[in-house]
Amino acid sequence: MRKQVTRVVLLVGVTALVAAAWAAAGSARPFSGAVSGTLTADGSSTVGPFATAAAEGFQRANKGARITVGISGTGGGFERFCKGETDMSNASRPIKYSEAQKCHDAGIRYIQFLIANDGLSIVVNKSNTWTNCLTVDELRKIWDRGSKVDNWKDVRAGFPDVPMRLYGPGTDSGTFDFFTEKINGTARRSRSDYNASEDDNVLVRGVSGDRGGLGYFGYSYYEENTSRLKLVKVDGGGGCVAPSSKTVQNRTYKPLSRPLFIYVKRDSFKKAVQKAFIKYIIVNEKKISKTAKFISLTPAQLRKAKRQYNTAISTN
Repeated sequence: MRKQVTRVVLLVGVTALVAAAWAAAGSARPFSGAVSGTLTADGSSTVGPFATAAAEGFQRANKGARITVGISGTGGGFERFCKGETDMSNASRPIKYSEAQKCHDAGIRYIQFLIANDGLSIVVNKSNTWTNCLTVDELRKIWDRGSKVDNWKDVRAGFPDVPMRLYGPGTDSGTFDFFTEKINGTARRSRSDYNASEDDNVLVRGVSGDRGGLGYFGYSYYEENTSRLKLVKVDGGGGCVAPSSKTVQNRTYKPLSRPLFIYVKRDSFKKAVQKAFIKYIIVNEKKISKTAKFISLTPAQLRKAKRQYNTAISTN
């Protein structure tokens, strides 16, 4: 399936962030005036709504900067990032060794920032009355490489004779890598005969329009489409658990809870607009997460994000 790429262009600016707002973040220097400039980002469709919400809030604070946010999947984003085409790469998983090596070979040095949490949502059609919870073993049976499961009756005794059609992220997606690693044991170990798209909205439409549909994607896309989809709990060995702010933050939603990231090119971080944008995200991460229907950082994670920022400030 052709990879779908979208571009969202936001005209944004930033005023000075008052020192009091950053006091809890450490001793980084506050900015002392409006910041202007151009930034480009690409990457995860999962992180895309967060980046967009952050940029919109940034816009309301000031005018003068231009940020372009692309959505081509985590892998696609890192590919552009390591070619030097973007300032930021939105990622739903940590950078792989092979990707880091490409950046290194190209002379691209970067900083990783933790920005939010997510729980992969397993979803089915609203008319599916028989599936409320699936075990990791059942998900593996469905999604593993070479699987021939194409009917719900093949998943569990008592499930009806209903053709099953699968919907999931394409292979450039960090969500695809994370899911296959946690469910099938190895990243990229997945059956290939499913409806794939880097655009999660395409997956939502597919499952919502197909009685036998089953799919997976980030929590925010389920939250935006609760009226169209049914959420399935996951039994990771300790009973059936649904993703929520509480279960993702305390990691009881196993094994599909994960952190989300923004990678920033060090050369770009020398620009005031880049520093201001990342600072805005960290100071306002709870508000941004709520707006974008993400799960905010835990106190320990937020402290880590602030340390990452302060370290970046001191070394650039």
